[in-house]
Parts: sequence; C-alpha cells; structure tokens
Amino acid sequence: MKFLRYQSPHGPAYGVLDSNGIVHALEGSPFGDNRTGAQVGPLEELRLLPPVEPPKVICVGLNYADHVAESNAKMPEMPLYFMKPRTALTGHGSAIVYPKDSTIVHYEAELVAVIGRGGRRIPEAEALRHVLGYTCGNDVSARDWQRKEMAQGFLLHGKAYDTFAPLGPVVNTDLDPSDLAIELRLNGEVKQKSRTSQLIFNVPRLISDLSQFITLEPGDVIMTGTTSGVGPMKPGDVVEVEIEGIGVLRNTVVPET
Repeated sequence: MKFLRYQSPHGPAYGVLDSNGIVHALEGSPFGDNRTGAQVGPLEELRLLPPVEPPKVICVGLNYADHVAESNAKMPEMPLYFMKPRTALTGHGSAIVYPKDSTIVHYEAELVAVIGRGGRRIPEAEALRHVLGYTCGNDVSARDWQRKEMAQGFLLHGKAYDTFAPLGPVVNTDLDPSDLAIELRLNGEVKQKSRTSQLIFNVPRLISDLSQFITLEPGDVIMTGTTSGVGPMKPGDVVEVEIEGIGVLRNTVVPET
C-alpha cells in the first residue's frame, strides 16, 4: 500500500494512492485498522502534507562511504545521530525556505524509514517488523551554520530551520529497503545517484541501535543518511528526490521573506 496525507476541506486526512495515480480516502489509520474508502481525486490535484506526523525525526550523518570521503571525514565506528524538530517538516510540492541568515544551503537525498510498531531494545533480526514503510526525504542543511556548530562539538541550528525536512510523497508499506535506487536532481540535472545497499549502517542496524537508548514510537521517522554529491541550492531551484518503489519528492526553493 502507498499511503499519504493531504489537505482536505475538513483538515489533514490520510489517503491511499492506487496504481493509476488516483487517491482514495483511508478510513482508519495506517498505524491500525483501516480500509480504502471513496475516491478523492488525482494525486497532482491535491495539496500533499508530510505523509506522517512523527513524534521524533531522527537523522543519521555520514552513512555512505562515498559521502564520508567527500566530507573529508573519518569512517564512523558507530552511527552518528542528530535530530530535527517537527517544525522542519514539509511535504511534496511545498517550498523549502532559504533562510535570511545563511548563505550555503545544501540538499541531501535520503531513504526514510517510518516506524509502525514501537519498541525498546529491539533485536536487529526483528527490526524490520517494526517498520510501517518507507518514504523519500531531503535533509536540507545550512552548511555555514553546521560547520560553526560542529567545530564546537554540537549540531542543531544548521539542520533545524523550518522546512528543512521535506518528506513524501507517499509511504510504501511493501518495500525491501536493502537495495533501492536513490537519486537527486537539481533543476533536472542528476546530482546524487546511488543505492541503499551502500549504506554503512543499514535500516535494521539503525533501528536496533536506536532502540537501545530511545523508545521508538509509531510514526517516528529515521532519515538514514545521504550519499555523495551533496551541493548548494538557491531560491528558484527545483529539487527532486526519487527512490525506487516510492516516487518523486519535489520541492521548490524560495527566499525567506
């Protein structure tokens, strides 16, 4: 199933995307009992929201070897985590706002795992049973702020601006995350291209590791890291993240006003 969230006349609502690009209402919750309801309309005619409302947005840094190399960093011995606030979330078709107080903003295409069943101290062999599905993400980063922070041993400001966590367009609940094609295009030009088989710490490892010290909850999202090719974007640019089996997450960059 591919489910999403959209803005209905009555507020945010869940929907199901069929193979013809038509959205149907989802009666119930993707995290519990549900069924497909009445037709809502074509996907392109709806205002999409982030496909889930996560209690936590957990991110992983330096999780592809080629990105480690381009960052002139050491190969990590353990997953490197940071978090984004929920106010950073935005959906497919919405704007990424370029902050007034940054001059270097980068894109980062990422596979995102959505937790469906919570837990603590989850064995790695059972980790995928806790996943509801997968979506596309863009870990937008203000590099000037990030570099200042990391020089002092912390990371928040450069990752936390409003709209710096686009997710979507859908969550695919029937997907094997082990070897998916992932690509980012800037104004139609391919900038990042890899496969999730190149992750240093794969999805089961990340879920198990995180759950040793954090109780994972339904709806939590884990942004699993980006591959090489990260680079700058500017107002007016169109950024597309495409992941095999999920679709295309598209956002336009606009200046903060």
